Amino acid sequence: MDLGRGLRAALAKITNAPIVDERVVKEMCKELQRTLISNDVNVKLVFDLTKRIEQRALDTKLLRGLSPREHVVQIVYNELASMMGEHYFPILKPHKILLLGLFGSGKSTTAGKLAHFYKSRGLSVGVVACDVDRPAAYEQLSQVAKKAGAAFYGIYDEKDVRKITSLAKKEAKEDILIVDSSGRSAFDETLMAQLRLINSEIAPDEKFLVISADIGQVAGRQAAEFHNAVGLTGAIITKLDGSGKGGGALSSVATSGAKVAFIGTGEKQEDLEPFEAQKFVGRLLGFPDLAALMEKVKKVAEEQNLPTDIEEKLTLKAFYEQLKAAKKLGPLSSVFSMLGAADMPKEAVAQSEANLKKFECIIASMTKEERENADLLKKSRSRMLRIAQGSGTTEKDVRNLLTQFEKVEGMMKKFKKNRGFRAQMEKVLKGAGGAEMLGKGG
Repeated sequence: MDLGRGLRAALAKITNAPIVDERVVKEMCKELQRTLISNDVNVKLVFDLTKRIEQRALDTKLLRGLSPREHVVQIVYNELASMMGEHYFPILKPHKILLLGLFGSGKSTTAGKLAHFYKSRGLSVGVVACDVDRPAAYEQLSQVAKKAGAAFYGIYDEKDVRKITSLAKKEAKEDILIVDSSGRSAFDETLMAQLRLINSEIAPDEKFLVISADIGQVAGRQAAEFHNAVGLTGAIITKLDGSGKGGGALSSVATSGAKVAFIGTGEKQEDLEPFEAQKFVGRLLGFPDLAALMEKVKKVAEEQNLPTDIEEKLTLKAFYEQLKAAKKLGPLSSVFSMLGAADMPKEAVAQSEANLKKFECIIASMTKEERENADLLKKSRSRMLRIAQGSGTTEKDVRNLLTQFEKVEGMMKKFKKNRGFRAQMEKVLKGAGGAEMLGKGG
């Protein structure tokens, strides 16, 4: 069982209990222990954590207005967030960053993500290729820098990092300078000497160790080794989108003294975010992160040039554009997680994904007039059959699309007429009701 699902199952011991007493709290703590240990969190850390949770849950006074259940949930949330680390605030002014890490940690990909992060905030970025050991490292970094719109500095097939750093110091004029360094399958003296040389030549303001989430507790030891070599200022945890061991890596890095700065949550360049322990734990526990979702929706709307105002009449053409934009939000499982519905059945998510693809194909097979006027389809079975044949779907699929379209159209009319409906919809979304918009199947 992955970390988030296990933590939510442990909390269910409290939220589903008719009475919250000592027995229920102890059962929840045992479930927390099993979940955290199986997800590679240090055993001593786990027992210290659950001991504090149990003591606080049973001994501290209820805050005014909180029920016993809410009291325990708040304690679990705060203690887990404290264990995971702190809130990192990125430096949004000119500075230099050195990336360190072993083979397979994702340094070059992370360099591109960091470049994208700072570029999207109005800063110019340069990337320096100081990984002189891994084959094709120069080419890969050149490509990710180009994709991010960053300047690239390096000397092809050069093994002397001093020459590369001299070039960067002489030519780079960007606000942010990101230096990629060599890795190894294990930390050794040669790597240490090379990193110390880059560190002295570049004098970076921030030194981030890049670690894959799936290495678990080993992250703590790696952080200690690199810190002893050059003095880390923080760590970047990659692959947190699909790893059940993310909690182990995060907690190990945090307890080693290094601050978690960024987390990688997907494969795209924009899938990197500053680490906020409380927000991260909130997602694990299934609390809605509507602010993050709304920010993502806003960004997609801007990229797609979608209208921000609700039109007088929703057309299938506009609905089609919305469907295409929805795909830009990423996997539906991620969207549902932000809505506080992380445990949405995989079958339902897969069905919703399939319906999105079907709907897109169906609308693409319509004429311009049909996209502008859905009534033409409702009154003509022959049109439905033609569209089904052209899109490789069935008449039932086309009718399902029209049904979902009518639901969305009705909701948008309510938004315009009833200001209180927006608050009502947020409440529904928090209960995962948003899945219905994508249909139950067909």
